[in-house]
Amino acid sequence: LRDLLRGLDAPQRAALRAVMGRMEAGSGKSIVACGGISQLLAADRWGPFARPMPDTDQALAAARSGARALIDIGNRPWWAKLLADPALKVIGALPDDAHARPRAFMVSSETSGPTGDDRTFWITDSPLPDFEIIAHMSNNGLAASLMAEAGGLMLFALGGYVQAEDGRLEGAPGQLQGIIGAAPIF
Repeated sequence: LRDLLRGLDAPQRAALRAVMGRMEAGSGKSIVACGGISQLLAADRWGPFARPMPDTDQALAAARSGARALIDIGNRPWWAKLLADPALKVIGALPDDAHARPRAFMVSSETSGPTGDDRTFWITDSPLPDFEIIAHMSNNGLAASLMAEAGGLMLFALGGYVQAEDGRLEGAPGQLQGIIGAAPIF
């Protein structure tokens, strides 16, 4: 997709993403969208192929059953459930361009790998302020930015593809913390 998008202006990029998304959705796994933002993003990318899902737990159950679930990141820490459910991972984040902040996660039982331009998502329960956590991660060679904070948990985006066993995460702040997945940037 990156090769196809290279050199296109914004309207052309949006049109190509919509066409490719509809082709993917028409021949791939079913897609559910949970939350208002996710439903808008899904309609834009996959058209009529994304089925609305009213509840996060139902969307996660659909992902466990083989669907892909696009879920609003929102202000409730539902994403922390992914730490306790190794069968599910974040495999996408929309919007997925480098200039936009992700507003929804694509969760699936599929696994993702490095694509050459990725974001990794990491959660911690550290009581430290976000700027101290960012400084700690930076000292360990990781670029981190706070995405959400809720229920005593913080969700960070880490630059690049970072695996759960990466040594740079050793000694990271927090008792409950870990990687919940990664997503390509286009």
